[in-house]
This record gives sequence, C-alpha cells and structure tokens, in this order.
Amino acid sequence: MKKYQEIFNNIKEKIEGNIYPAEHVLPTEKELQRQYQVSRDTIRKALAMLTERGLIQKVQGKGSLVLKQELLDFPVSGLTSYQELTQSLHVDSHTEVVSLELLTVTSALSQLTGFEPYSQVWKLVRTRSIDGKISVLDTDYLSHDLVPHLTKEIAQVSIYAYLEGELGLDIAYAQKEITVEPTNRQERDLMQTKDDYLVQIRSRVFLGNTQQFQYTESKHKIDKFRFVDFARRKKML
Repeated sequence: MKKYQEIFNNIKEKIEGNIYPAEHVLPTEKELQRQYQVSRDTIRKALAMLTERGLIQKVQGKGSLVLKQELLDFPVSGLTSYQELTQSLHVDSHTEVVSLELLTVTSALSQLTGFEPYSQVWKLVRTRSIDGKISVLDTDYLSHDLVPHLTKEIAQVSIYAYLEGELGLDIAYAQKEITVEPTNRQERDLMQTKDDYLVQIRSRVFLGNTQQFQYTESKHKIDKFRFVDFARRKKML
C-alpha cells in the first residue's frame, strides 16, 4: 500500500471514530506533513481521496472541513417515486435527464425488462443529485402503449405524478431485486465517481390489473444510502 493510501485510511478512521468530528477542520497540510513525515504532494493525494469519498470538503479560508456522514434511508419494500422520497427526507435534490428515446424491444431486451419482443418502450436515463452531488443513476423503460407521450420536461419533474395525475394509471406493486454490481466506465462518467461498485435495484412495476408498465435499473452510491425495511414475524401454525 502506498504512503498516501495509508494516510487516507488513518484520517478516515479518525473521522469515523469521531476524533475529527463533523464540521471540524483538519490540521493544515503543513501540520499533516510534520505528523506523517511525508511530502506535501503525498498529503495532497490523501486529501484528494478523502474529498472524492465525500469525507471532507475544502473551504477557502478555512481548510479541509469534515462533512457529516449521514446515510439516507432508502425504503426497500415501498413503492415510492424519487421525488416523494427526497421530499419526505427534506434533502436538496436535482434530476438531470441524460437521454430519452423510443426503442423497439429486442429479444435480449425482452428477457431483461419483461416487455414483449417488438413492442415499443421509452428508454429514459436520468441522474439524481443530492446536496449537489450525483448519487443515483436511473435507467427506465416504460411501455409506449400505456405511456404514449413522454417528454424530457415531464421526466425532469416526476413521472409518477404524470402517470397517475394525467394518465390516470393505477400504479400498484413492484418486484425488486437488489445486488451490488461493479461499475463500468459510462456509469463512472455519468455519476462522476471512481467507485468500483454500486448498489443496483432492478424493478418491474405493475398496474392494478397486473399489467407491467415499467422496468427500472436504479444504481446508488454505496456511501450515500442505507437500505431499510420493516419486517413483522409471522408465526407458523
């Protein structure tokens, strides 16, 4: 392990152990140089890693400020739109539409999404930023038969509000699968991250009449969310 990685791990442990508490300013670069007996370049590499991981933020005139490490609770079992979730958590959120296109479902895409081959679907890619940092990458496929009209302006705000309010669709339930997946270059570029892994939630979403209208792959930064559920024991008779 290189020296700057050792320093990164040591400072990270001090942050997690509350030796450097949230909103505390780290020692200056010169003080860290003396403490670890290394060059300024080595210290800067360690600080850059801490910044990349969202542990510190450089503030002009103050130094390196330790950030609050609060995970956002993401409900696993609920069927909640992203806008509804962020509003309930009272966080500053922004959605950016990366692309929107109409596709014909191939055999491979049918196996992935559950939509019939040769049917048409909207493919929508969006990034979600929380407190100014991209934290989620969503790729949605929506049935063109059920959603004949879709624009970037609608997708920018809330698709579920449009589907329920304007189209009158009865969104009822979803089948979800949660995995930890390695990232690819496109995902790292879109999410502006160097993370090797993301939490992926695959969802097939259905109407009250059991008709599928949506397939989603939602990729989340591991250090931003805590995935929660409520379970009640059911006694076996």
